[in-house]
Amino acid sequence: MFGIFRKKQQEYKMMAAADGKVIPMAEAHDPVFSSCALGNGVVIRPTGGVVVAPADGKVTATMEGSNHAVGMELEGGIEILIHIGVDTVNLKGEGFTALVKSGDKVKAGAELIRFEREALEAKGYCMEVMQIVMDSETASKVQYVTGMDAAAGETEVAHWKQS
Repeated sequence: MFGIFRKKQQEYKMMAAADGKVIPMAEAHDPVFSSCALGNGVVIRPTGGVVVAPADGKVTATMEGSNHAVGMELEGGIEILIHIGVDTVNLKGEGFTALVKSGDKVKAGAELIRFEREALEAKGYCMEVMQIVMDSETASKVQYVTGMDAAAGETEVAHWKQS
């Protein structure tokens, strides 16, 4: 009866951070990610070498020295980690170029990191891109979309509602 006083839930979307095949986190090659120990999300088996912002937000962390991952707080307050590759921290930045720094505000689709996918795969590295929802309070509300080929910054891979 007094629905006018209820706060309306806002719907949020997260797009793919890279071009490639989107699969569930449980199918990641790295057991730490596939167990969802860090959080749930999606994995992209990339066909390119660029990671973009999956939504408007703020860069909260960069991995200075290795450049293989970036943390973001997306519009609506959800925190994510985008991690490129398995054991790529061991490369100490070789093959990765960070294009943002902590504190930068970015729009959806803005380039965050470039990486030399083919060269790193030739060295034996699995270059899966993990998009992990780190915010435990919101994580249970997130619905993931997998099983398709995605275009970076354009294909929806997750959505949720929040008051």
